Amino acid sequence: MGQRDSARKPASDRASVLKLRTRRHAQVLIVGGGINGVGTFRDLALQGVDVALVERGDYCQGASGASSHMIHGGIRYLENGEFRLVRESVVERNRLLRIAPHYVKPLQTTIPIFSTFSGVLAAPVRFLTHKQGKHTERGAFLIKLGLGMYDFFSRDGGTVPRHQFLGRKRALAELPRLHPGIKYAATYFDASVHNPERLTLDVLQDGEKAGAGGADSHRARASNYVSLVSAAPGGETASSTGTAGTSAGTTAGTTVQLRDELTGEVFDFTADVIVNTTGAWVDLTNGAMGAASSFMGGTKGSHIVLDHPELLAACGGREIFFEHTDGRIVLIYPMGDRVLVGTTDVDADMGEDAVCTEAEIDYFFDLIGHVFPDITVRREQIVYTFSGVRPLPKHDATQPGFVSRDYRIERRAAAGGAVLSLVGGKWTTFRALAEHLSNDVLAELGRERKLSTAKLAIGGGAGLPESEDGVQRWIKAHMSAGRDAARVTGLLTRYGTRAEEVIRFLDGAVVDGAVTAEPDRLLHSTRELSTRELGYMAAHEQIGHLVDVLIRRTSLAFRGLVTGELLNEVTDVLSGPLGWDAARRATEISHAQEVLKRFHGVRVHSLVA
Repeated sequence: MGQRDSARKPASDRASVLKLRTRRHAQVLIVGGGINGVGTFRDLALQGVDVALVERGDYCQGASGASSHMIHGGIRYLENGEFRLVRESVVERNRLLRIAPHYVKPLQTTIPIFSTFSGVLAAPVRFLTHKQGKHTERGAFLIKLGLGMYDFFSRDGGTVPRHQFLGRKRALAELPRLHPGIKYAATYFDASVHNPERLTLDVLQDGEKAGAGGADSHRARASNYVSLVSAAPGGETASSTGTAGTSAGTTAGTTVQLRDELTGEVFDFTADVIVNTTGAWVDLTNGAMGAASSFMGGTKGSHIVLDHPELLAACGGREIFFEHTDGRIVLIYPMGDRVLVGTTDVDADMGEDAVCTEAEIDYFFDLIGHVFPDITVRREQIVYTFSGVRPLPKHDATQPGFVSRDYRIERRAAAGGAVLSLVGGKWTTFRALAEHLSNDVLAELGRERKLSTAKLAIGGGAGLPESEDGVQRWIKAHMSAGRDAARVTGLLTRYGTRAEEVIRFLDGAVVDGAVTAEPDRLLHSTRELSTRELGYMAAHEQIGHLVDVLIRRTSLAFRGLVTGELLNEVTDVLSGPLGWDAARRATEISHAQEVLKRFHGVRVHSLVA
């Protein structure tokens, strides 16, 4: 979900919306297009279920797109006694390294440690009460114990090395800019996901393709910028025509009203089962359906992205993962030529926008100084900020850091079927969570599972070369007179092996009935995008707004590379396939400037179009 967008499209001609309006019933309607909702959509589509999904904003726009970009077992959850969650997390981490290797990569992680036995007495109190109490730093003994348990949980099917412990001298030899007062450094491996938005899109497209076969080519339908606004007037149960404008029989189910957020059009939709995966907005969504709940108690987490070569070099290619002076577990790690710093964990006010505050930026600068005391960071080195609200359960007096990251599924009976609400969940376990949630849905429908997704490659991870030599051969095989190695590398990074389909489109081949007549050319404002690639995104990736390309279809905004020239050029190119007139182009540029400034701390002055 995430912030609402206000720009309007003059007519409802989006293919994704037409598929919903043309047949206004599905066995299952999923509300919420974050990774858990999209993962459930894919799983159900693979079981042959007639499933639809709607998302109020863009896919992966809310908490799923505001994560720390980690796929991890959650070593700190051991302290909460969440052993089942840790085991599931490390198993799923190892699976994602295998089935989504184009986006999920091993991440070497180092913990700087300043004491030996500190926290031994306080740890049992935290374990039993889930309260911090008086802060006591976790020392080497506790961290060594935790990493040993972590390795134990990782032993089956593991693809990453076990942890190592170094003394001060060797640690500073490897990472000389670390605080000279450290006593030890522990190093282990987790995993990172540098493109969570694109991984979410890959999962979505897998679901759409799974539902594209047979007599009903729209068995799996999904649309962004469509919200659930209310239960249908006059009651929850209604009947729905099978085809818009014609009578094709009626289908009983729970009826809700959906709204196209780009046009304002409202229409009814029915489903036998509704799945609420709107994250921190679960209670608000249930309220819109006339059944208020109080399951959620989300916390806000913010991050900053720095263009800071000195800090980048100091990290030595590793994530620095450590306990700050207030007991909060925080991180610093390189992503390409940028450095990500996070995260905070404060109770969220759902009535306010989730944005990174000046106080949080001060906190980030302070934590950097805690482990790299001789490195100075200035505000002008921040190229991007982002915040999200974690979909945590209501936690009353429990401190945010101790709230469970596990999930549960709440069921309520509706007049026309059932509503399942997802409470909690985290990125790493989305596949297992989706399987669990899908099993509950299948039980409601009286159906059985056909296949598991445990070993099924995701999107562009299928057939990805496993070695660097193989990657280089793939790149060389896809070069051409107008496409050099750097461009092919960029496409492989963005799409995985789905880049083959994109390249066919760039070369003028028909892909799913869509083709661009104009020859391809790189944009003047960036060498990372071309005119035809933008045409491909418009045709196949449900672009609702200019800002979707900048933030979620590419990493240009994340890396601080959005300029006024880029805004104008991308808008001009998209205006053709998306039918934007001069007024809409101006609105889109203004809207992108507002979103970047308001939610990401980025000010971009557009050029005169």
